[in-house]
Amino acid sequence: MLLSLYRSLWGYRGFILGSVKREFQSRYRNSLFGALWPVLNPLSMIIVYTVIFSHIMRARLPGVDDSMAYSVYLCAGLLAWGLFAEITLRSQNMFLENANLLKKISFPRICLPIIVLFNAGINFAIIMGLFMGFLLITGRWPGTAMLALIPLMALQMMFCAGLGMVLGVLNVFFRDVGQLFGICLQFWFWLTPIVYPMSILPDWVQRLLQLNPLTNLIVSYQNMFLYGQWPVWSSLLPTFITGLVFCLIGLRLFRQRVGEMVDEL
Repeated sequence: MLLSLYRSLWGYRGFILGSVKREFQSRYRNSLFGALWPVLNPLSMIIVYTVIFSHIMRARLPGVDDSMAYSVYLCAGLLAWGLFAEITLRSQNMFLENANLLKKISFPRICLPIIVLFNAGINFAIIMGLFMGFLLITGRWPGTAMLALIPLMALQMMFCAGLGMVLGVLNVFFRDVGQLFGICLQFWFWLTPIVYPMSILPDWVQRLLQLNPLTNLIVSYQNMFLYGQWPVWSSLLPTFITGLVFCLIGLRLFRQRVGEMVDEL
């Protein structure tokens, strides 16, 4: 199954890359600054969070005597969360948004999730590049631990792709899925240690948050950027297993319902 899937994607690689390019260009077409917007938006976010939390609110992390530590901690968590939210939200509507394309053109439908991943990956790479430049300029470069960024991204994108596939298929047949997931995403954000460190919470709350498959992933990003620490790979095993299960369920749903989806659309 995986070999045939790979062959289908490789055979339509031109279609995938062309779709990614068109979507990126169309997003900023007819705008004055054009391709500068992907840089200006994340740059403004980093500056705003740094100024507000470091110099105005003077937020501090427990046990860390650094005025900008909380800003780095927050940005690391928000960037990782942004990748997760973009992929899942785009994936849940990918078949609905491309209904006309699915009806008129014959191509492997599995190309659509890959296009979503590529677009999200490009946006994330731009933002992450700016953030790393900020760390380098301010003397907070995490060192060799930055090499862990690639496997962390790969793990996160696998998890997001699997969950997104499940949501995308279900949302074709049950349109409430998209609305419900939007609500769940708000709760999920606050149940993930992004704006607060887990160390300030009671032990029983920390144990509950460990059930969240994104908790250790986000913490790994934060520890890598803030302290230059390598991830504890064993702590990411539940995230890997959950992501793998989502991928298997998503692919099974897709293969079983791909024909019905076109009729439903």
